[in-house]
Amino acid sequence: MLFRDERWPDGTPSWVDLMVPDQAKAVAFYSGLFGWDVQKGGEETGFYGMAQLGGRSVAGIGQTPPGQEMPAVWTTYLAVSDVDRTATAITEAGGQILMPVMEVLKEGRMAVAADPAGAVFGLWEAGDHIGTQVTAAPGTLAWNECMSRDYPAAKAFYEQVFGFGFQDLSNDDFTYAVLLIDGRPVGGLGALPGSVPAEVPSNWSAYFSVADADASAAKVVELGGQAQGQPFDSPYGRQVRVVDDQGVPFLVISPNEQSGKPEGWDA
Repeated sequence: MLFRDERWPDGTPSWVDLMVPDQAKAVAFYSGLFGWDVQKGGEETGFYGMAQLGGRSVAGIGQTPPGQEMPAVWTTYLAVSDVDRTATAITEAGGQILMPVMEVLKEGRMAVAADPAGAVFGLWEAGDHIGTQVTAAPGTLAWNECMSRDYPAAKAFYEQVFGFGFQDLSNDDFTYAVLLIDGRPVGGLGALPGSVPAEVPSNWSAYFSVADADASAAKVVELGGQAQGQPFDSPYGRQVRVVDDQGVPFLVISPNEQSGKPEGWDA
């Protein structure tokens, strides 16, 4: 387990949160799956819940505001040092601002945007809250990726707005690149395969680290969710896509022989 107290570099997926119709149900599900201790905020925060491990924040769980129809999803937030400037760059590059820049008490400033292919993501300019403070441990954010209906347009957009470099991992079966900041991997960008149903939009998804992907998939089912397929091994770990008990998809991934344990896993 590694702790972080410094702001994340621009472009890094620095936070994830979940807005759902039933916050209490989500808290029970994810606490049971990941061992999170969720601290619920006051009325001024909309009773937003901060999920913690080791007393430090790792994710957010909120209640969908009354009267608002919002999809129940895990939202990936990219760190920015100037959210206003980034919002302008997004519109100039063909994206949209779905939720304008707003102050979040003293915690920071945020906005929600969509890329030209429709994938929705957040922007986070850190104040007192830098984003996730724990990595390399079960229950922490492991990876974020955008799977797109228009890979060329998405690639051009993220390069222009965030200055990402790309490590191409594509082959005859799939199109995928690792997103790089100063040569350091921070996330992924891929093309949605043709086998994915047409109603599935371009999207950002979150992977969470677990000690055992098979056991976690079984736990998801025990808690009322579903596993979408069987866990499988990759060079990056053993992983499986699941949905929680309110139908929200995410992925869990555990170390395997190919990946080895990340630095700090046993710390």
